[in-house]
Amino acid sequence: MELSVYKIDGTESGKLVTLDPGIFGIEPNDHAIYLDVKQYLANQRQGTHKTKEKWEVAYSTKKVVRQKGSGGARHGSIKANIYVGGGRVFGPRPRDYRFKLNKKLKQLARFSALSYKVKEESLTIIENFSMEAPRTKDFMKILKGLKINDRRVLFVLPENVSNIYISSRNLQNVKVINVNELNTYDVVNATSLILMDGVQDILQGQYGNN
Repeated sequence: MELSVYKIDGTESGKLVTLDPGIFGIEPNDHAIYLDVKQYLANQRQGTHKTKEKWEVAYSTKKVVRQKGSGGARHGSIKANIYVGGGRVFGPRPRDYRFKLNKKLKQLARFSALSYKVKEESLTIIENFSMEAPRTKDFMKILKGLKINDRRVLFVLPENVSNIYISSRNLQNVKVINVNELNTYDVVNATSLILMDGVQDILQGQYGNN
């Protein structure tokens, strides 16, 4: 499986790279993607939600009406949930939403997401480049040259390059990460996936023998 490497102006460089079919050409597993994305989103939750229950509400404990003779129901406290301002019954409490997934399943999900991008022709390999200074305008020119400036873009670098990251920071639909931060959610969420030349070799080195 070969793809052309593009220059930052959007033209082909003439170089071809070979993608590992075990990473970019597998039969996608939708359920593995679902589980990995679910875990990613669950891990983002703080879990600090809390409502006051009956015993926590700061109201009087005086009996509302006498036990008998009122003609209505018996009420023991204004803290009861049926009163405005009373405690909530079975309200949310702080909890940890994280859960465990097997390493192989997460790997399968990541490969499935990458394979989908290849099938959808949404994967682009771009030549190595650097920026002398962080400039959002220059970074937008690169996206415009690749004709993807109007899409949700995931830009994956072989290593951290601060000028490229800072240049993209103000762009709402662009996320720049290095290859070690690659995850299924970001790949699935992006309309276009851009790999800087060399990322595919790092992925093959990390997972090629698995």
